[in-house]
Amino acid sequence: MWPILIANKILKKRLGSSNFVTDFPSNSAETFLEIPSSEQSSISPKTIFNHHKHVHKVFVGTWNVGGVAPHDDLNIVDLIDSCNTSCDIYVFGFQEIVPLKASNVLGSENSKISMKWNSLIREALNKKIRFRDKEQHADDHDLQEMQSQCPVENIGKTMESSVPQDFQCIVSKQMVGILISVWVRRSLRPFIRHPSVSCVGCGVMGCLGNKGAVSVRFRLHETSFCFVCIHLASGGREGDEKYRNSNVAEILSRTSFPRGPSLDLPRKILDHDMVIFLGDLNYRISLPEATTRLLAEREEWNALLDNDQLRMELMDGQVFHDWHEGTIKFAPTYKYYPNSDIYYGSHEGKRGEKRRPPAWCDRIIWYGNGLKQHIYTRGDQLKMSDHRPVIAMFTAEVAVLRSLKGFHSFFLSDRFEPITNHCVVSSADDILCERRSSFQM
Repeated sequence: MWPILIANKILKKRLGSSNFVTDFPSNSAETFLEIPSSEQSSISPKTIFNHHKHVHKVFVGTWNVGGVAPHDDLNIVDLIDSCNTSCDIYVFGFQEIVPLKASNVLGSENSKISMKWNSLIREALNKKIRFRDKEQHADDHDLQEMQSQCPVENIGKTMESSVPQDFQCIVSKQMVGILISVWVRRSLRPFIRHPSVSCVGCGVMGCLGNKGAVSVRFRLHETSFCFVCIHLASGGREGDEKYRNSNVAEILSRTSFPRGPSLDLPRKILDHDMVIFLGDLNYRISLPEATTRLLAEREEWNALLDNDQLRMELMDGQVFHDWHEGTIKFAPTYKYYPNSDIYYGSHEGKRGEKRRPPAWCDRIIWYGNGLKQHIYTRGDQLKMSDHRPVIAMFTAEVAVLRSLKGFHSFFLSDRFEPITNHCVVSSADDILCERRSSFQM
């Protein structure tokens, strides 16, 4: 068995795009779209369609758990509570959910650990978020901020905080120690289409999954999302950032998604409307160890960030052209003694032991238009790993196809000939027309 598994990994055998865990049966993996009956009744020759915007809140969290399996009473709510608001989409990314030893890198994935993480997420979302929805007030700061960016009518049903709603997993995918799990409100699930995954290994021999990325894409209404959970090359020596840059270039070039039944879906990561990278990007601080530790002890974050490798790469734009990151106002997330608040190497350790100065290894960055970040922080309650989790909250402007009955009388005036072609609904391809409908003056 092992020789076959190793050969498949080395030869970069492509994983099936629908080879992922979901709450939905396999026959619905390619398209979840279901037009509600109220919308169906409005489709007629008297109806035309136009795009408008819905604003949805998106939670993104990443955590390198250091190969430690979650215990039964681990409270994921502590991670969610860092956001302090209820969202419509939740994306969780983990790295090193299993130790990166040879048996895990070369062998088949251990799904028991990923199932345990998903179970903890499900419990947290469907109990604690429901309780918070009942308490959340319509005049909270986040709503005011969104209203200043988008008309109230465009926020629509995403702000129905008084009604408890369940969350469902649309995609969960593991590659060795990398796990990404995407959850949405039940009310949004019918408008999620074409979910798929793509795995790229950049580790041992440039192809094994101890390092690399698991990417998830889907379309919500008329907007395409791509979330990429990443674990890049490690190393704190001068020049090691070039290996991380190389990993990013490989992930961007080798990640590929199916074009879909209408051949109109984006194939590459940067072709999507909204892209978010989350994970252990492993970029360090280009300062002497003693200087880094002293500045971290004094909480002089700006001085450290001036020498942060990822920030310099973002400004340089060679690898991350037009990418964005929020303002960092939190302590470096790596490397701690597990179950403590003490940075590794702060005490005298064993002879020859790597000291590994503090760094912001764990990051969330984004690409595309329509995303606005409102929260960017780290979770300080979960300490079982040598990393601290990092979370962000975005609002995303999603294009929605909506019927506009208000122009009914205008288009049925004597200036126009009658419309002869009728529109039909397809579960796979939005709203299609039986040939081309047109108005003639």
